[in-house]
Amino acid sequence: MSALRQDLRAIAAREMAQDSAHDLAHLDRVWANAGAIAAAEGGADMDVLCAATYLHDLVNLPKDSPDRAQASRLAAQAAAPYLEALGMGLGQIAAAQHAIEAHSFSAGIPPETPEAAILRDADRLDALGAIGIARAFAVSGALGRSIHAPDDPFATARALDDSTFAIDHFAAKLLRLPDGMLTVTGRAIAQTRAATMRRFLGELAGEIGAAPPDHWPGA
Repeated sequence: MSALRQDLRAIAAREMAQDSAHDLAHLDRVWANAGAIAAAEGGADMDVLCAATYLHDLVNLPKDSPDRAQASRLAAQAAAPYLEALGMGLGQIAAAQHAIEAHSFSAGIPPETPEAAILRDADRLDALGAIGIARAFAVSGALGRSIHAPDDPFATARALDDSTFAIDHFAAKLLRLPDGMLTVTGRAIAQTRAATMRRFLGELAGEIGAAPPDHWPGA
């Protein structure tokens, strides 16, 4: 496993278009999450899971790209030649490709295997907790989005707009992720990390003189 992981990591480092939220550190964190879930849940082919984890962002399109929903399919296609070169069989390659395709939130492809379910949960866990807060602001900053709306930071009297305000993304997507987890282990970790995000939002509310977002998911 160590040799396979290092080979996959080298491919990702060389071929993946990296940004601060989707880099080698992200892949390593997702692999750690996947390993924790797999150890608790069982039933996963760890070679397939490792391959899917390290190549799931092989094609990484910006969050605001009109083709964003196709990124996971393109990544799965791009992964196949590398996995074949590493000596993986056709069945394992197909399983890794499915896990890559199904990990994406925007693609909307249901995971049909243990590896796909674990990778999806593991990747979404990296969007939660303290690291999720850091990644959310890294992405929003790169896209030129404001931190919060000046007059209504927590959207009490307006529609959420996470294409404009970073904080809105917490209610629009991030705090909803725990309910969509597919594994028992992933759900438990997600709930703990979401609580960290809610504490942060409460602290932010105090600093900017706003009412805490008690109407947001999970509050």
